Amino acid sequence: MNAHDTITRARAPGKIILSGEHAVVYGAPAIVCAITRYTTIGFAPIHRSRTIRTALAGISAGKHYRTAALHRLKDELDRRFEQYDRGERAVQNILRRPDDLVIYSLATLLRHLPLPGFSAGSRLPVPGRLSSHSELPLGAGMGSSAAAIAATLVLYEHLLGRPMSDQQRFERVRFCERLQHGKGSAIDATATVYGGLHILRDGTPTPLAANLGSGWYWILSGIPIVSTGECVAHVRQQHGNDTALWQCFADTTTTLQEALATGADPRPALRENHRLLQHIGTVPAPAAALIAAIETAGGAAKISGAGAHRGAGGGIVLAYHPDPQAIPALLAAQPALTWDALHIAPRGAHILPNDDTVTAPAPLAAVPG
Repeated sequence: MNAHDTITRARAPGKIILSGEHAVVYGAPAIVCAITRYTTIGFAPIHRSRTIRTALAGISAGKHYRTAALHRLKDELDRRFEQYDRGERAVQNILRRPDDLVIYSLATLLRHLPLPGFSAGSRLPVPGRLSSHSELPLGAGMGSSAAAIAATLVLYEHLLGRPMSDQQRFERVRFCERLQHGKGSAIDATATVYGGLHILRDGTPTPLAANLGSGWYWILSGIPIVSTGECVAHVRQQHGNDTALWQCFADTTTTLQEALATGADPRPALRENHRLLQHIGTVPAPAAALIAAIETAGGAAKISGAGAHRGAGGGIVLAYHPDPQAIPALLAAQPALTWDALHIAPRGAHILPNDDTVTAPAPLAAVPG
């Protein structure tokens, strides 16, 4: 790369689910918040190159993808997803390597956009080097996959001069993310594309005019050893036909929505949500102990995301206490945990100005898996 070449960057926020994880699969509403932790994807052109070179921090050692073969990669991964859909392949075996998801997103964009001169076998108009920087821990339920997809889409929309609408990008993110989790998540796509705070009903997001205020925190209770897709499949096998259970989840989400809209105490809804998640078996013992300690201190907490049906790591715990200092004081005695105040990201995926620097996130403490 020459020194004068411009590096173009796009970033997209992660997410925290306030209510509705698992239940959203069965038609219940869900509340999701985009947070001010981001995945940034950067592009630098490489002259006389015919490849996309990945250098994705924390994901893999990198790979060269021939631009003329991107359509074949897409077709192969589509075939592997169809095998999963027929029960012939495990969800964790759809992608061959983590880089594939970002490159697949690019390939689907090229198929989606009517680019003059581009056909399935032609070279990509903009070869170069893709790099990444993420403030989102991988596999923790914070939407790192969707954020990487959305940032990649926005980046190449900009490079190719063919911007999509937010609705089109929302559908693209959902489509691509199915390779990671077995089913595209409207929750993750909503947060990373639109930003802000939304409620989803039947896969359609609606903005919530509510300010969370202070006292809300997210805590990384440990990286799950199971994927979201595996956990969702386990819950479906055990509880998929329990209509009354999923109605209880829906009622709890409605109660929380009303509390957020009116400024009422959200703790009863959060505590009930936690009990329901315990019932379906997605709250590992260490996370349950943490949540019990928060409740004893007068707060409320719950798993945010798929959680895990086995292993010690439960992913993200969402916590609230009306005294903003109470949870930091409690967590001071557990220095191995990574946590932060919950701040809403007002924007979804977007291009960064060339003079905007990306600062390193707070280091993630080692946590048990």
